[in-house]
Amino acid sequence: MQPWAQTVVCGRARLGGIPVGVIAVETRTVEVTLPADPANLDSESKTVSQAGQVWFPDSAYKTSQAIKDFAHEDLPLFIFANWRGFSGGMKDMYEQIMKFGAYIVDELRQYNQPIITYIPPFGELRGGAWAVVDTTINPRHIEMYADPDSRGGVLEPEGIVEIKFREKDILKSINRIDTNILSLKANGTPTPEEAVEIEKNVADRVSVLKPIYHQVAIHFADLHDTPKCMLSKGVIKDIVQWKKSRNTLYWRLKRRLLQNQIQKAITKSNDTIQDDVAYEMLRRWFVEDKGTTASYLWDNNQAVVQWLTSQLDESDGTIIADSLIGSNIKSVRKDAVINQVTSTINDTPEVTSDVIMGMFQSLSEMQQLDLIHNLTQATSIGNVKLNS
Repeated sequence: MQPWAQTVVCGRARLGGIPVGVIAVETRTVEVTLPADPANLDSESKTVSQAGQVWFPDSAYKTSQAIKDFAHEDLPLFIFANWRGFSGGMKDMYEQIMKFGAYIVDELRQYNQPIITYIPPFGELRGGAWAVVDTTINPRHIEMYADPDSRGGVLEPEGIVEIKFREKDILKSINRIDTNILSLKANGTPTPEEAVEIEKNVADRVSVLKPIYHQVAIHFADLHDTPKCMLSKGVIKDIVQWKKSRNTLYWRLKRRLLQNQIQKAITKSNDTIQDDVAYEMLRRWFVEDKGTTASYLWDNNQAVVQWLTSQLDESDGTIIADSLIGSNIKSVRKDAVINQVTSTINDTPEVTSDVIMGMFQSLSEMQQLDLIHNLTQATSIGNVKLNS
């Protein structure tokens, strides 16, 4: 399998002891040998070059297959995104590049473990490659980070300039801004000889300034692809330096794994609670435990991991029953059962007595006595309120 789709590197690794799946990019040009067809005597083997940082039909299929395998193993996924896009030649279209690219989207959309996409230093994420790993495909699980020296955007700066600031726009800017050209054109009514000389000087000046203006335009377009711009647009979660990425992403991954475990326990206790509601409940419990003055610690991954770990059993990693989270989940489950029973009784009031008697008979003798005591107290309190 080693020679297959070498422009993408897939494998398994560990981050701080946590097993993860990894997808990385080959930045060098690789050669693919296509064997001759044994059934065709006229055919011969060919060697084809494949550029780095590009998805070809075979590497796109390899990527989707790797994601599918990692999903079966319930592994968190790291994607070191450094693609300039998909290979879009006619041959690639015949080889179903679009279908295999869609396979990547399908696998990411169904992924149920944390996915961390990281753009490495001097890496770039462009075109259709951005489209298939974007966080909106699976906002519940995908997060994107970038190094300060990385770049990201649909079009590269040269492509933006060719569309938004063409040669005619450069010439307009030169004629509007450059003082030398303005002074040459300031002469009122030059003679024919002077007009030819002015036109020649203007053309020489334009030929000198045009590459400079073009380079400035490319730099201006490049400023829109910086991580700071991506962060301001909300397409990445944070800017992480490469030398700090191992520590930062470890604590982030550890937190997300623990959060997922607890959020699943919350939604399991009450199936009407969605993931976003469970997240807010967990955040509220953290603030209640730490105090309002320490609510800022919710943005500190290491602090949250330490708090979540304190709520779990060290031996098997399950939630401690008498911990804050365990007690709150019990309350959530209790409220869910009460609401379910109440809703059932309200929907069918004619069976209320039968339901209550059936539930009463299923209780133990001690539970029956406690229930009678509670009902007696509730009745006496109700009578007092009525008399008052």
